[in-house]
Amino acid sequence: MTEVATYRKTHADADLGLHLTLTSEWKTYRWGPVASANSVASLLDQAGTLWADTPQVGQHAKPDEAEREIRAQVDRALALGIRPTHLDTHMGSVLAAPELFAAYVKIAHEYHLPFLAIRIPGLGEKFLSVLTEKDVVLDSIVIAGDKQPADQWKDFYLNAIKGLKPGLTEMIVHLGHDDAELQAITVDHPDYGSAWRQRDYDLVTSPEFKGALRDNNIVLIKWKDLQKLVN
Repeated sequence: MTEVATYRKTHADADLGLHLTLTSEWKTYRWGPVASANSVASLLDQAGTLWADTPQVGQHAKPDEAEREIRAQVDRALALGIRPTHLDTHMGSVLAAPELFAAYVKIAHEYHLPFLAIRIPGLGEKFLSVLTEKDVVLDSIVIAGDKQPADQWKDFYLNAIKGLKPGLTEMIVHLGHDDAELQAITVDHPDYGSAWRQRDYDLVTSPEFKGALRDNNIVLIKWKDLQKLVN
């Protein structure tokens, strides 16, 4: 985060969201909480790191401790001089239970930040009831699924752009380089691994991707623009 704080000083217009994290999924690259471990014990496995997947978060996490950890992550960013433009959720972990989603929304409201939210069919009223009229709710999300063949990567995204309906859509990509460092971090994890991230990077920086946005009259906006709607 210190690197992000330094970057912010010379890129004041950049969108810098906070990817709130309640999971630690990599095999050999694990992390713990920002809050003190004894204050968020239900978020941790036997090794003292965050749970490896979202279902485990839903099974074990106490809502008050999840709220404490989310708040600690926001406060850490602020202490470093980073004013987040928005909040979202790593691996969708705040959707593991309605009470966790409520904690996420509560903190977003307290800090006057827009946050990633979408009306997913079947999500249930327990989730949606905490949203207010001022909250920005996405109409759709585009993300490559774990069954997406590598040789159809470009076609998936280009077809998704062509098929967009009017409204507010977020395209979620995971960018990285398929190098030794990222290969080591993501070992034994082909989904969202180093090759996956290289494909995403190559795609969004390609002329074809930029041309598809232009040809389909897609208007790119920032979370900073959405932030103005909640303040």
